[in-house]
Amino acid sequence: MATLISPAIVCALRAHGEHGAIARLMTPDHGLLAGYVRGGRSRALRPVLLPGNAVKAEFRARTEEQLAGLTVELDHSRAPLLAEPLPAAAIDWVCALTAVALPEGVPAPALYQALDGVLGAVEAAPAARGWAVALVRYELLLLAELGFGLDLARCAATGGADDLVFVSPRSAAAVSRAGAMGYEDRLLPLPAFLLEGGSGDWPSILDGLRLTGFFLERSVLTDWRADVLASRERLVDRLARVVA
Repeated sequence: MATLISPAIVCALRAHGEHGAIARLMTPDHGLLAGYVRGGRSRALRPVLLPGNAVKAEFRARTEEQLAGLTVELDHSRAPLLAEPLPAAAIDWVCALTAVALPEGVPAPALYQALDGVLGAVEAAPAARGWAVALVRYELLLLAELGFGLDLARCAATGGADDLVFVSPRSAAAVSRAGAMGYEDRLLPLPAFLLEGGSGDWPSILDGLRLTGFFLERSVLTDWRADVLASRERLVDRLARVVA
């Protein structure tokens, strides 16, 4: 019987059988993994298997094709954040996105670190502006990891690397102010913080969410996976109300 013990982040939970549950966890070295948790909906385990929680996970399976049995031990709870509307919406979205977008068993250490960073930022930041930029960057990284990365190095129209302020929805490539002349209304704004680093103001953060949201919906969250977009819409709507 193969056994894997790893730190992990709980991303999703689905009822299975009378008392059990199937959990999907993000691990640092093995990517997204699923396992059956006996008694996963019990009073003892419900607070452990909340999205965003950090756990020590032990997967046991006789074959690679078999759904592993899973036991979990809580390392760090983010349950208090789920009582706050904005942090709860952010955790719900970023964990749901990870659970449905990634293939199982494909190592993605950069995504694990970025997910842990977003959740840590939500926990540590006094206001949403402190973690919203990290969320946009996480979505951008996830697109790249799945093969749908944006080309933000040079202008698709002129070949230059200066004054890049738009992205083409067709090519997913950056466009400079000069290259966009006359076509601005057909392009997506490119916030400066995605090129220069650092933080952003609320208009640029909402532009960033609009940018990544467009490509996530077009390339990743299709078919049955589109159902999770509702949680993103709730989050963006709440952020927009904060700005207003």
